[in-house]
Amino acid sequence: MTTANKVTETTCPYCGVGCGMRITPSASNVSSTPDSEATFSVDAFSVVGSPSHPANFGKLCVKGSSVTETLGFAGRMLAPQINAKPVDWDNALRHVADTLKRVIAEHGREAVAFYVSGQLLTEDYYVANKLMKGFIGAANIDTNSRLCMASAVVGYKRAFGADAVPCSYEDLEHAELITLVGSNTAWAHPIVYQRIAAAKKANPRLKVVVIDPRKTATCEIADLHLALKPGSDAALFNGLLAYLHQHNGLDDAYIAQHTQGFEAALASAQALESLHEVAAWCDLDASALEQWFKWALQTPKMVTLYSQGVNQSSSGVDKSNAIINVHLATGRIGKEGTGPFSITGQPNAMGGREVGGLANQLAAHMDFATPGAIDRVQRFWQAPNMARSNGLKAVEMFDAVAQGHIKAIWIINTNPVVSMPDADAVKAALQGCECVIVQDCLQHTDTTAVGTVLLPALTWGETSGSVTNSDRTISMQRQFMQGPEHARADWWIVCEVAKRMGWSDAFSYASEADIFREHAALSGFENDDLHGRRDFDLSGLVNLSDADYADFSPKPWPINAAHPNGCKRLFSDGRFFTPSGRAQFIAITPRLPHAVLSADWPLRLNTGRVRDQWHTMTRTGKTPRLLAHRGEPFVSLHPSDAAARGIVAGDWVRVFNPLGQYMGRAELSEQQRVNEVFAPIHWTAQNSAHGRVDALIPAVVDPLSGQPELKHAAVQVARLQSDWQGFVLSRTPLPAALLSDLVSWVSVQGDPFYRYEVVGRGRLDALPSALAALPSVCSSGQNTLNNGVDAVEFLEYHAPGLGQTRAAWLVKGALQQVVFLAATPSPSPSLPSRDWLGRLFANATLTPSDRFALLAGYGRNTPDPGAQVCACFGVGVNTLVSAIQSQKLTTVAQIGAHCKAGTNCGSCVPELTELLRQMH
Repeated sequence: MTTANKVTETTCPYCGVGCGMRITPSASNVSSTPDSEATFSVDAFSVVGSPSHPANFGKLCVKGSSVTETLGFAGRMLAPQINAKPVDWDNALRHVADTLKRVIAEHGREAVAFYVSGQLLTEDYYVANKLMKGFIGAANIDTNSRLCMASAVVGYKRAFGADAVPCSYEDLEHAELITLVGSNTAWAHPIVYQRIAAAKKANPRLKVVVIDPRKTATCEIADLHLALKPGSDAALFNGLLAYLHQHNGLDDAYIAQHTQGFEAALASAQALESLHEVAAWCDLDASALEQWFKWALQTPKMVTLYSQGVNQSSSGVDKSNAIINVHLATGRIGKEGTGPFSITGQPNAMGGREVGGLANQLAAHMDFATPGAIDRVQRFWQAPNMARSNGLKAVEMFDAVAQGHIKAIWIINTNPVVSMPDADAVKAALQGCECVIVQDCLQHTDTTAVGTVLLPALTWGETSGSVTNSDRTISMQRQFMQGPEHARADWWIVCEVAKRMGWSDAFSYASEADIFREHAALSGFENDDLHGRRDFDLSGLVNLSDADYADFSPKPWPINAAHPNGCKRLFSDGRFFTPSGRAQFIAITPRLPHAVLSADWPLRLNTGRVRDQWHTMTRTGKTPRLLAHRGEPFVSLHPSDAAARGIVAGDWVRVFNPLGQYMGRAELSEQQRVNEVFAPIHWTAQNSAHGRVDALIPAVVDPLSGQPELKHAAVQVARLQSDWQGFVLSRTPLPAALLSDLVSWVSVQGDPFYRYEVVGRGRLDALPSALAALPSVCSSGQNTLNNGVDAVEFLEYHAPGLGQTRAAWLVKGALQQVVFLAATPSPSPSLPSRDWLGRLFANATLTPSDRFALLAGYGRNTPDPGAQVCACFGVGVNTLVSAIQSQKLTTVAQIGAHCKAGTNCGSCVPELTELLRQMH
């Protein structure tokens, strides 16, 4: 499977931190059959962080550390398909091209749309945008980056005249006050969190403030946590601006020389007349708020790092500008250790913005509204059908699909049936669409399930191209293995369709390097004082050779004659990309979330990530190690909210509103604000009955950015009504028909087995009876011989009076399936840990002692490690508690020395710290 027996420098496929990696084939690397689901050993490749990469300097989080475990072809899409029938590539490409041409001829160019992904490489993104806007002639191409970064983009453009992140990661080491807003950095961007933690250790003067309604793992390094009312961020930063003005903390010279609009912005900020009014508006303790205000007053080196808690809001742009206003007013921008720093959620969200992947962009940071830009791009591309105005943003796009205005939609490398707001409506819209082309690496996703045409794409490790991370650093993802025989690179698929639509000359690229050179050339085309300078400029790379492209080392743009090796920090000269050359203050009137609580819907739902999972789990869900920390969907509630509903920890609960429902286990936490609940975003219909949390989110958007308010919905929570619950461990997947009869279920990838957490109605032994009827097991309940070869054994234990049923099936002494069920309404303390039972599947045959203990659920003298805390080394909470008690450990360093936990990626350090606090 490898391209060569050598070390490959590449970039992580996960978040926007953009960590460098070194991939090395190992001795166990073996070839696989490229048109089958055969896979190689999980240790066929090893991965370490790249010591020289400026994003991570050798460190990797647990997701990055385990990325090689997700390789292989199990579950991959292995051939193009039309209406569920495999076809060859020529027929598939011709069908797509002919369909798009027919739809355009019959309904117009606006009847076609592309929905693409921040996980695409820049070269893939470039050709998709070029095809849609320059040749099809509509701007209906948008991206899932709309769901995470669009408001930050508009905030930067309003203030600076360009989508230009001014900061470098280095500023985190130089800052003396870092404020994290709406970001559980410890879990969502662990390497950034580790950089901050290391900087804090090295510099005792550094203060860290976390602004978040929840107390998250990130708060472990915080000197102050402000648990503000959800959505009140703009009022908070308005209050800070007014306070700094009142206490002579502004840079009047900077304001006068480099900005405009300050007076109006200050007047809006002063609408809340005192610190106590701000505290009341934000539901904060006034003394805690004043402490942060004082630190901001006294600390010139200040970075504000913000993410989805700011962006995913119906007023996310205003929140972004409220943050930027503070930095402009204090001159804390363009200088070492300062700046408003939006950190992206996807590996190439910024690269997509560079090429114009959003519906309201052209390309190379040019917009439809910029004078001369449409003509400039048209001339450069020699485009016959140049789009003239903004296209449909994501929510608008799927509304247009539902209304029948869009007849053909091409979805590339993303899963909108899970990730879009009002997700059930999106699913229904696609089910009713005439043509849904889904280009993906996986055969089974919630979105491929509604596709009429499926196109198999290569994925990370199988293709090469560039990505841009959160601090504008361009790095390379490089191929180090061959993909399935019939999978193709995303750029190749788009170009081949374009050729068949009649535009061969414009899309006849020989390689990714050809596309990159054209992308760089467009960025520098008429980018001068005569035509108006633009921030995004790669003109220094126009003549990059194929060899130089292959060996490209990470650099932050712009990369041009003035900055041949890139530019770490923007706006150091106080010049901006607005018509006046001055930064713009924006007057902000704070607005709370659109969703209003009521007697029927009394709880506010917040959504977000968990530590070890990524987006819709199409990659991270493949490795048992990443599922051991949080393997099931859950709902976090304050204990008082749970008690009012008769809910105890571990109960299955239902979260619902008029749009849909979500099911998961109850997690009770004092760190959750009253009347607010939290649920993770990762689960799909592929691994749960009702785990798609965005089915509950109304399609409300920021009017300026079009970004959905994904973190706010009014809901109710109730205990799930059932007769029993439990789990099944099975060597093979359970049939869909059996799962459909359950009230709810979740599947979790084990090794080498599948774990199902199940909830049902009816007789307690109904599920074991259904399993016993499957061909893979024996239904007689006695030892039998199958043709004298396979001994199939069925063990069972029923105790209706105790509310328990247990059963197991073995073939030739090897465990095939085991089921443990217990009657509800209790959260079933009689159910054993799954860990010991799971380990039995690795045995060729069970020992007599294991067979004896099987239905007890635990082995004699076999300690239960407990829920996993450290994913890198598989250390559970019970192991940690025992070590802390027996060895009298008092620090995270001592824990690491004793059992390695916390010594690799550091993602579990906040939990180790909290465990020590609880035990001492």
